[in-house]
Amino acid sequence: MSWEGPPPPYRIETERLVLRCYGPRDAALVKDAIDSSLDHLRPWMPWVEHEPQTLEEKTDLLKSFRSQFDLGDNFVMGIFSADESEVLGGSGLHPRVEPGGLEIGYFIRASATRQGYVTESTAALTRVGFEICGADRIEIRIDPENETSKDVPRKLGYVEEATLRRRLPGRAGGPLRDVTIFTMFHEDFDPSLAPGIRAFDGRGERVL
Repeated sequence: MSWEGPPPPYRIETERLVLRCYGPRDAALVKDAIDSSLDHLRPWMPWVEHEPQTLEEKTDLLKSFRSQFDLGDNFVMGIFSADESEVLGGSGLHPRVEPGGLEIGYFIRASATRQGYVTESTAALTRVGFEICGADRIEIRIDPENETSKDVPRKLGYVEEATLRRRLPGRAGGPLRDVTIFTMFHEDFDPSLAPGIRAFDGRGERVL
């Protein structure tokens, strides 16, 4: 489903990170981040079954992400180091949780774990989702066994609502997977969650 509200910015700057829409020229950086982290990602990210991709396949994938972003269908973003020389992970705002809701998904490369990058980027996207996109609620959906990942929404004040059984596609034709859902509503959002961030639209004009 497409997002019916205002779109997120193309670029967000936090204290240590740049979150932005991917472009084809990022393919080598993305490939390096994923190829170096396959064992780290494989237990939690079903899409890793299709990795490693060739550079050409990765370029085509990033082109599709950019097209979806431009059309307002889905907003996949990279988590870059401040100088944009390295992809530390991926995230985004995904309009796939009913009207008025956005979902934040994320992954982090193996060499960048336990440094607070996912918490920092998720806080920024939470603020953007509410203040710019006008979402009524934001969800984060996590494998129930991924305790490290569940620490992120807990730190940010999301409420753990439920663990739904057999709701996500299985891996390689395997059984359906369970999912734990964390939610924050607009009225519960505290703007101090992500102070000092800067956000820019597709023309480079500051919107936050």
